[in-house]
Order: sequence, then structure tokens, then C-alpha cells
Amino acid sequence: MTKKILVAFSTKAGSTGEIAEAIASRLGEKGFKVNIQPMKKVKDLLGFNAVVLGAPMYMFHLLKEALNFLSRFQKNLMEKPTAFFTLGPFNDVEKEWAGVHETFEKDLAKYPWFKPVATAVFGGKFDPSKLTFPYNLLPAMKQIPASDIRDWTKIRAWADELAEKFKD
Repeated sequence: MTKKILVAFSTKAGSTGEIAEAIASRLGEKGFKVNIQPMKKVKDLLGFNAVVLGAPMYMFHLLKEALNFLSRFQKNLMEKPTAFFTLGPFNDVEKEWAGVHETFEKDLAKYPWFKPVATAVFGGKFDPSKLTFPYNLLPAMKQIPASDIRDWTKIRAWADELAEKFKD
């Protein structure tokens, strides 16, 4: 029987959704039946054998929507292998990477019952033209140059690792 995986994501400007799509596609290539949808549209986790979650960091924390998802589906997530990725830095500066890793771990530690089979921090994408309220009101944010340091090879490799973990 083909295992069914939910890839649920939260995004502000679409970048996390693009990574979720790449992961879902790769898992599909590995023979899984994959359903991808925004976290806010997920009604239940029934029928899924595993879950992949994705949410970006904003202002040094995971989006509230992602944390609400963990709370809302606590019982189900405790029973299924679950992986979680985040997008963090959009500059390739080691100090920023370390800060995102630390914040990601702290945010997840608030849910001691949550034991993901895998976590990952991927580089992010920043496009000042896509800033939304209240960030679009901050002149300093508009002066940051656009960047995209998502590493698609690393993202596909992580999805391959998940396929191995989810096949058992």
C-alpha cells in the first residue's frame, strides 16, 4: 500500500510554499502519495501516514500560524512521523544561520511533546517589493537588497532523507 504524506506549509510571500512544492514533488517521485496544502486549510490529519511541516521565520520566530498548527493537531502529530523545515537567513552569514537554528529549536522546545524525525533550516528569499504590513512601513526593510539563497540541491537531498525515514 502506498503511504500518504501531508506537506503543510505557512508562507507570507510564497517562498516557503515553493520549497514545500519541491519537497512534495520529490516525495512523489519516491513513490509516496502526497497532498500539499497551506496549514490554514488543513482540516484533519486522518489518512496520512506522515507529515512534513514548513514555515518561515519572521522577526526571529516561526509564524504564529505554524505554532497554532502544532497545538491544534498535537494528538495526531504525536502519532505520526513528522518533519519540520523553516526558512531563515536570506544572507549567507554564519551568525545569522546560527541565530535561526537557535530560535527554531527554542520555538519547537515550547512543544515538548513534539519529536520530529527530522528538522532543517534552509536559506530564504527576500524580495522587498513583497513586504506586507507592518514590514512595508519600515524604511530599513525596504533598503535591504533582494536575495535568494535557497539551495535546491540541499532541499531535494533532505526530501530524499525523509523518503527513507517515512518508508518504514
